[in-house]
Amino acid sequence: MSKVELYAAIRRDHRAGMKMRELERKYNVSWRTVRKAVDSVWPEPRKKLPPRPTALDPYKPVIDEMLRTDLDAPRKQRHTITRIFHRLIEEHGADVSYQMVRRYVSDRKPEILAASGKAPVEAFVPQTHLPGHEAEVDFGDVTVRLAGELVTCYLFSLRLSYSGKAVHRVFASCGQEAFFEGHVHALRTLGGVPRSKIRYDNLKSAVAQVLGLNRARVETDRWIAFRSHFNIESFYCRPGIEGAHEKGGVEGMIGYFRRNHFTPVPEVDSLAELNEMVDQWDLHDGHRRIGSRPRTVDEYFAIEQPLLMPLPQEPFETGRLFTPRVDRYSQIAVRTNRYSVPTRLIGKRVRVVLHASHLVVYDKNIEVARHERLIAKGSCRLDLDHYLEALIRKPGAFPGATALEQARSAGKFTPVHDAWWAQARKVHGERDGTRALIEVLLLNRHLAHEHVVAGLATALRAGALTADAVALEARKAAQTEDEPTIGASGPAVPGQTPATVTSLHEWRLAHLPPDTRPLPSVTPYDQLLRRRRTSGSEHREGEAQ
Repeated sequence: MSKVELYAAIRRDHRAGMKMRELERKYNVSWRTVRKAVDSVWPEPRKKLPPRPTALDPYKPVIDEMLRTDLDAPRKQRHTITRIFHRLIEEHGADVSYQMVRRYVSDRKPEILAASGKAPVEAFVPQTHLPGHEAEVDFGDVTVRLAGELVTCYLFSLRLSYSGKAVHRVFASCGQEAFFEGHVHALRTLGGVPRSKIRYDNLKSAVAQVLGLNRARVETDRWIAFRSHFNIESFYCRPGIEGAHEKGGVEGMIGYFRRNHFTPVPEVDSLAELNEMVDQWDLHDGHRRIGSRPRTVDEYFAIEQPLLMPLPQEPFETGRLFTPRVDRYSQIAVRTNRYSVPTRLIGKRVRVVLHASHLVVYDKNIEVARHERLIAKGSCRLDLDHYLEALIRKPGAFPGATALEQARSAGKFTPVHDAWWAQARKVHGERDGTRALIEVLLLNRHLAHEHVVAGLATALRAGALTADAVALEARKAAQTEDEPTIGASGPAVPGQTPATVTSLHEWRLAHLPPDTRPLPSVTPYDQLLRRRRTSGSEHREGEAQ
């Protein structure tokens, strides 16, 4: 039992009401271990050794050839595991053990037999599923036209076996992050967890190793922790195509969903937009009848939902954690892609939480960047805002910056930006005009993008080619949108075009706050004069006496 499995077992017994002392005696651990297992699903991290190649690797093709030869050989003259072992030693001088050969032949022989088409015919036995007890999970690939480009995405599906109620979600990948997020979304939508088991393929997100031809599996640590958190009981189908019929409900559901809702190929701008459509399709499918059933899916689900186990109150972090170092290009490498971060973080290590559709970058628990996850391998996603502090010192690098080209493609750097930049370079020169544009781009950190574009357009019409003028017009656009009923500071003169202030200093002088102080008075000073006269007359009377 691994440490993660130990923690999961302790948490399961603790949920069942077992006391701390009883847990210590049952698992022969200290009270500190029990307390850590109850408080957290994750044990302390342990350094893992890198996988080592086996001595059998060079001889696996030889074994495969022997097994393929046996397909046409007489039944009583086929290779046994012992004969294969002796031939490897005598003919090839292999230094391998019998157990190593036996394990490989046990796994490989059924695969070769199935590939040849000589596998025995199997019978299928109908099954009856109790309400609220079982579910099935699977991934299916779908083709989507995303932002004008034809890409392959992955459809996650969790289907309750009794009612046939299914919840779907589209992700850019079918990795472990998507696997976990699909579960969280589906279980929250359904309002509970199946009581008995959920059927799975032997996907890498959950299974680290398949042990022989039985149901035993070595599960990944994160999946064990996830199951322990949601109290999920997993059931794994047989490897390969033979095990697909063991969860035929979700296999058929993915095919139905793909044929009825992804035909023709949907065209969307983002996966978030597509998933909103998927949620509506799930609601629509609840009104259909499956096969010859007398009632709809939603009617059966109304019976099943109260029987599901409740969800845990505390959340589970489904994202995968990375701690890359920021290179001199202000980029970090996550999986096979690169993403930009602010230039002030160059040379530092940052914390990255990778989700199925996006990733978040933290510096000392402060979010510093957020990117949509890239689908293609070897790509990069750069945010122009992350490079502005460096570009204002190196304006010559701005025209050819990769981040600028990506901003143009995304529509964040508009033709209005280009027109204002061209005029600014004519008036102020190449360097100063580019710096003025960079100062304008810095306004996006405090003002909305559409307000800055409106300010650029107004300043361009007025010939105001300074960042202060754009900031003023952008704030005026924001104020007009927020307070449409508030008029100008003074009455409008008929037939007169309102003047456009092109200097922030002049605008401040023209919009000084009202002076509510009282007018000055000399009355207090008169009181001082009367006192002075009185004291002077008393002094003269004293001298006369």
